[in-house]
Amino acid sequence: PALLLALPVLALLACLVKLTSRGPMFYVQERMGFDGTVFRMVKFRTMHDDAERETGAVWAQDNDPRRTSLGTFLRSTSLDELPQLWNVCKGEMSLVGPRPERPVLIEGFRQSIPRYMLRHRVKAGMTGWAQVHGWRGNTSLEQRLEHDLYYVQHWSLLLDLKILWMTLCSGFVHRNA
Repeated sequence: PALLLALPVLALLACLVKLTSRGPMFYVQERMGFDGTVFRMVKFRTMHDDAERETGAVWAQDNDPRRTSLGTFLRSTSLDELPQLWNVCKGEMSLVGPRPERPVLIEGFRQSIPRYMLRHRVKAGMTGWAQVHGWRGNTSLEQRLEHDLYYVQHWSLLLDLKILWMTLCSGFVHRNA
């Protein structure tokens, strides 16, 4: 149902991405989810085509020159993540859970951050406990992990509803997006 309700917004944003920059509308990237399963997550493209050709896998920075002007807006409002409803429909993600990360980055995290892989005991989510507390984007991995593990250990339907409510109230627009 959420995907159907979002369809008009998805169509409008897809057209805007295509009209404002060269390249595909969507950006598909490998991410790691539940139990270490790798899947292809869909987002609206917010950076210039081939943005990581020279740098490889890196996190976006403040005022990242690789972003398109529309991409900056989409990221700051988290609208770039709406296509992930498709991943939710396919069962690869949930609406709520720890945000999925790129396998190439996880290799380093699992070596340097104890208990990092415990966050994969639940499905990855479009929003999560860490995100609604501001731990998103280029922020402390340790703090993000602590919030993700809190979610894994205390999961309940009520907690999911609270996170969804917090996301709707303030989670879409955030300085760390």
